[in-house]
Amino acid sequence: MSLITRRIFAATAAASATGLAAPALAQGAFPNRPVSMVIPFAAGGPTDTVGRLIAQAMSTDLGQPVVVENVGGAGGTLGAQRVANARPDGHTILLHHIGMATIPTLYRRLSYDAINGFETIGLVTEVPMTLVARRNIEATNLAELVALIRQRGEALNYANAGIGAASHLCGLLLMKAVDTRMTTVPYRGTGPAMNDLVAGTVDIMCDQTTNTTEHIRGGTIRAFAVTTNERVPSLGDLPTAAQGGLPGLEVSIWHGLYAPRATPAPIVARLNQALVKALQDEGIGRRFADLGTAPVAVARATPQVHRDFWQADIAKWRPLIQAAGQFAD
Repeated sequence: MSLITRRIFAATAAASATGLAAPALAQGAFPNRPVSMVIPFAAGGPTDTVGRLIAQAMSTDLGQPVVVENVGGAGGTLGAQRVANARPDGHTILLHHIGMATIPTLYRRLSYDAINGFETIGLVTEVPMTLVARRNIEATNLAELVALIRQRGEALNYANAGIGAASHLCGLLLMKAVDTRMTTVPYRGTGPAMNDLVAGTVDIMCDQTTNTTEHIRGGTIRAFAVTTNERVPSLGDLPTAAQGGLPGLEVSIWHGLYAPRATPAPIVARLNQALVKALQDEGIGRRFADLGTAPVAVARATPQVHRDFWQADIAKWRPLIQAAGQFAD
């Protein structure tokens, strides 16, 4: 071997060793700078509230700040795209809600892979929904409301916060459960929709406990059921939909954490460890209870359980969205 050949060989070997060592070093030192938690909605909403609580608790375990970055717009797809296209080193993660299960069907033209563009880190929480109506509606319980919907059909207005919103999805499930269509009235957000429900301009709505509890307690709207399989402690007198005679109406707004595809498994595991510790924090439990929810059980906070749950929800919502023929693009 000539001197030149030996030098080329040595240089190549050194470069290869450096290339292999760099990721290993990065993984071993993770995180070596602040972690950005992208929330694909504006500050102040329910998902933002959940994300900020989790970010603060995860920061303590990771030893680095977890900084919330609100990247709103396009039904949550802009923030999701930001993370899908980020460097897969664990320093950019996504906190998103049930929209991760509906985006693949609602949006037929995306610039990122809405299913395979992410590694799941773990589920965070499930926020119950409540079926509510204007306070003077001609029904006093769920059975009477179902009868009224079937009798009046499209003469009743169902308000939602826009295509793909939690209230929109719950409405699709409600109309399927009662096998009757109502007139859908989409708004640009929950606030305007709730204002019109309180004013009696629209008839029926379904939304998260984080948005409806105060109105229910104040008597400005009438509540009929929660859409989970257990009652909500903060609304203990309110039956579940199944208890009220409508077992087909079961939906919650779950939140989960994601990393970009190809993020190394040790980094995903480290992020999951921080998430699990956050979910076990008593302060987090108290704050979530104030929002009408609770952290998921630790057994449900694993990356694999999260992925299986997410994929099952995609399959659940796809036929409903396609049958409604309402798409966001």
